[in-house]
This record gives sequence, structure tokens and C-alpha cells, in this order.
Amino acid sequence: MNRLKQIAEEIRSKNTKPIYFLMGEEAYYIDKISDFIENNVLTEEEKGFNQMVLYGRDVTIEDIIANAKRFPMMSEKQVVIVKEAQDLSRTIEKLADYAENPQPSTVLVICYKYKTIDKRKRLGKIVAQKGCLFESKKLYENQVSDWIASILKQKGHRIEPKAAHMLVEFLGTDLSKIDNELEKLSLVIGEKTLITPLHIEQNIGISKDFNNFELRKAIGDKEIVKANQIVQYFSQNPKSNPLVMTISLLNSFFTQLLLYHGLKDKGKINVAKSLRINPFFVPEYQRAARNYPMRKVAQVIARLREADLKSKGVGAAALPPGDILKELLFKIMH
Repeated sequence: MNRLKQIAEEIRSKNTKPIYFLMGEEAYYIDKISDFIENNVLTEEEKGFNQMVLYGRDVTIEDIIANAKRFPMMSEKQVVIVKEAQDLSRTIEKLADYAENPQPSTVLVICYKYKTIDKRKRLGKIVAQKGCLFESKKLYENQVSDWIASILKQKGHRIEPKAAHMLVEFLGTDLSKIDNELEKLSLVIGEKTLITPLHIEQNIGISKDFNNFELRKAIGDKEIVKANQIVQYFSQNPKSNPLVMTISLLNSFFTQLLLYHGLKDKGKINVAKSLRINPFFVPEYQRAARNYPMRKVAQVIARLREADLKSKGVGAAALPPGDILKELLFKIMH
């Protein structure tokens, strides 16, 4: 985020680089920087003749260089944006000659999504020296809740940890998808709002009572009735609650619980750091550890692996997901 702000500030102050090579697994930041350059380097009047968008699947490196070497018309700068440049991965190193001597009046933006170039090779070294080489790394799941809080803070809102966790559970780690939902949410709630699980349920469609987060909590707390109610709800709504997702999240939980048992320092700060979780959720792990000794946790992880195989049709031909989940719950809590 700090690097993103730095790049934006440089562009605002007209201190643009001749080439921006934006690469990496996380497309969100690549799109953000590319869009910011597209919207802020040239005026609306200048864009007509001096801003173009190319697509990697439709052009060659030679086409890109030819366009980048053009001179702007009635403007100090021209902007050339190459989207989906990863389609040129086999020939991308040929861009090194241009990067060595870039056209000063051109801002060339290469959007190289889901891949990276070798920073040790010539192109990477030259761009890092003469332009901007930006790697957009995928956030770990435990980092996304903090990212959500940060984005909402910029919009003037706060969010309860449970509500943020619900979003991550439902939407995964796709930042673009999450940002889109947050943008819609911001339009319907008041200014400076504390976003709660109820807001998420009412506006995004995730049940605040019947979701994987609540199932995990019920299992950890050994609340058998509540856990069965949630599993029954999942059985009746399989498309909204895929079994593979439930098993994956439970497996992560019990794997973290195994790590918890192995910690010498079980203080809140150390647990949060070691398990890579928000400190808000530490008491949940403390309670679960009392209910599930280390040996039981190991058994549960084995049961989860069995259920995962069954969900993929191994040893349980045509068995409904709901039945697999009910059987799994029984084995975990008894």
C-alpha cells in the first residue's frame, strides 16, 4: 500500500517514469496503478491523440516499441498502456533494448498479470534502474481482513473483525472482487459507519448465523445443537455453501489448533503472531484447545482428509455433500 501511494504521489506531481512494468499474482494493484496513470497523466483534451491501450494477444513487442517511440501531438506526454502483456511472455525480454533508451515523452505501462519476469535478467534490471518495476504479490488469507479494514478506513468506515472475516470466507482472497463488494456496500450505508455482520448479511447476502465462520466457532466451542443447525442449513443450500470450502476452512482451523498446542508461549500476542490471526479471534482458539486435546486434533485432521476424498468421489460414490458433512460433524464432536 505504501508503494502504491508513493507511485500515485509521483504521478500527481508530474514526476512520471518512462516505463512502468507492473507484474505479479495480484491483479488488483496492477489495475489500480494502470487506471491511475490512464486517468491522471493526461488531460481529457490530450487523451484523444496521445493515449492508447494495446492488448498483448493482439500485438508484438515490435508493435509496442513502434507506438512508444511516437512523439506526442500537442502534449508533453503520450501514454501507451499494454494490458494482458503476459500473453507476450515468450518475447517480453525483447523489450529490454527499448527500456535501455526509452522515449522521454512516452509513459509506457506494461500490465503483466499473474506472472513475473526474472529480475536478474536484463529487462528486469534496466526497468528497475530507469523506470518502475512493481511486483504485486498475493496477500495471505490472514492479511486480507486487515486490508479490508484499511480500504474501508479510506472510505470513512470501520468494520468489526467478524464482519471482515465473513467477507474473506465468502469472497476468498480476490481483492478486486472484495473491493467491488465494498464499493457497493459504501453506497448503501451511511457515512462513518461501523460495519457489522448484519450489514454483510443484509447487503452482500452472507448469513450472519449460518456460515463457515459460525460453524467453526460452534465446533470449537462444542456447541453440538448449533453446529447441527448450521450443517442442516448447508445441506439445504449446497450451492451457497460448497462442501470443499467448508472442509478446507475446518482443516485450516484444526491445523492452526495443532500449532497452538505446540506453542510454549500461549499469550494473546504470541498466539496471534504465530497462527497469523487477528488477536480478536485468539479466545476462540483458547476455548477450542480446551475442548480438543492435541491427540483429538490430529484425529480430526485425519477425518477431514477422509471427508475431502469422499467429497471428490473417492470411496463414496454418489454420496450427497450434506451426508458427508453430517457424518464428518459426528466424527469430530464425538
